[in-house]
Amino acid sequence: MHEIYIDADGCPVKDEIYRVAHRHGWKVYVVSNSRMSVPMDEQIQQVVVGGRFDEADDWIAERIGRGDVAVTADIPLAGRCLEKGARVLSTKGHLFTEDSIGDALATRELMSQLRQAGVVTGGPASMVKQDRSRFLAGLEEAIRAATRERP
Repeated sequence: MHEIYIDADGCPVKDEIYRVAHRHGWKVYVVSNSRMSVPMDEQIQQVVVGGRFDEADDWIAERIGRGDVAVTADIPLAGRCLEKGARVLSTKGHLFTEDSIGDALATRELMSQLRQAGVVTGGPASMVKQDRSRFLAGLEEAIRAATRERP
């Protein structure tokens, strides 16, 4: 069975994922450090891990595989999932690939250094309607590609 793994703490597109996964018959793992509201659906499983740093990331990375999809804003987790052969989508609809993950990690490091130096003081832009549309299109694309990979 195909599976979607959500890095759920702070994920703004969970409802969209539930709808698309239901339409395609995919199982969803909602992985977080604390309980959250999830639909009562046998295809959706909430996984609450401990509070250890990166524990949710570790849980996902240990179980995800080829033909699965991860949804995360965490670039290091995206890299780990790509290494396992999964499709990875950011919460704003950017599809991470083997070709793009290196640039994403480098940009993340640069922005971290700029924030520490006080040059950059803001975080990522808020979600807007276009981000949700881009996410839905990206999720559909990732699901179709994963299905072709592992029917």
